[in-house]
Amino acid sequence: MPTTAHATASAFADATASDSALRRFLHGLPGVDAVGLEARAAALGTRSIKTTAKAYAIDLAISVIDLTTLEGADTPGKVRALGAKAVHPDPTDRTTPRTAAVCVYPDMVAAAKEAVAGSGVKVASVATAFPAGRAALTVKLADVQDAVSAGADEIDMVIDRGAFLAGKYLKVYEEIRAVREACGERARLKVIFETGELSTYDNIRRASWLGMMAGADFIKTSTGKVGVNATPANTLLMLEAVRDFKQQTGVQIGVKPAGGIRTSKDAVKFLVLVNETAGPDWLDNHWFRFGASSLLNDLLMQRQKLATGRYSGPDYVTVD
Repeated sequence: MPTTAHATASAFADATASDSALRRFLHGLPGVDAVGLEARAAALGTRSIKTTAKAYAIDLAISVIDLTTLEGADTPGKVRALGAKAVHPDPTDRTTPRTAAVCVYPDMVAAAKEAVAGSGVKVASVATAFPAGRAALTVKLADVQDAVSAGADEIDMVIDRGAFLAGKYLKVYEEIRAVREACGERARLKVIFETGELSTYDNIRRASWLGMMAGADFIKTSTGKVGVNATPANTLLMLEAVRDFKQQTGVQIGVKPAGGIRTSKDAVKFLVLVNETAGPDWLDNHWFRFGASSLLNDLLMQRQKLATGRYSGPDYVTVD
């Protein structure tokens, strides 16, 4: 387990000594002002971006994408094609940044690794019985170990939302710790909360702290498989959590909104949230990601429009 995870666990040893101690800590966090949170998220979303800043923001947005395919019909061929697109998003313009990662199911990790070999693009794998998380811990850990053994650089795990909503916080904490151990030294861990199922902003704040205390390298909004995924408000709340956590512990944690971010306009709004809330230290792909598939195509179209003054035809980007 990375040293930072050990240090984080030590810093919160008293709070995680028992279920009751962890409950006291999490329920002692400040309550969320829902109206204020949503108003601030909406206000930040109205910031205007000048042309030069827009070009920078589009390239930054491309570089932080986890280009994702998580379908039952995924094939090695589809994953290889997605990997090629991650490495060269616009084959006609080699100045286009690469995406941060390709995100696939564990059985597709080997194909993804082959497709991005030598490029610097990471391979992320969902695990722990994604997306529902309804499996025994032994099964979840085997899922993680399979992905890591195949070469995954990052693991995206889902928490047991049923346990969390039932107040079994220590169970969730210990499961995240076990997955962190299974990731080993090489794979970074993203912890998915499925914010659309947590019901309240207070629960999202508690889940954020729980995940960070347990050793997450990233906290992630959603699987993209439910009705409500990443929103400006829930992402803002998680950005506040990582900012406050770093101030308290000195440990920096990444944030990954996923699901429902489809346009360049959406992406820029989220990047403004990052800059204005957590700060510029989070504005790179080591600390911020978009979980997306269709977003990249719109970013490429907008990038080409800025370069030439016009939109390309419908065949300019691939259909994923």
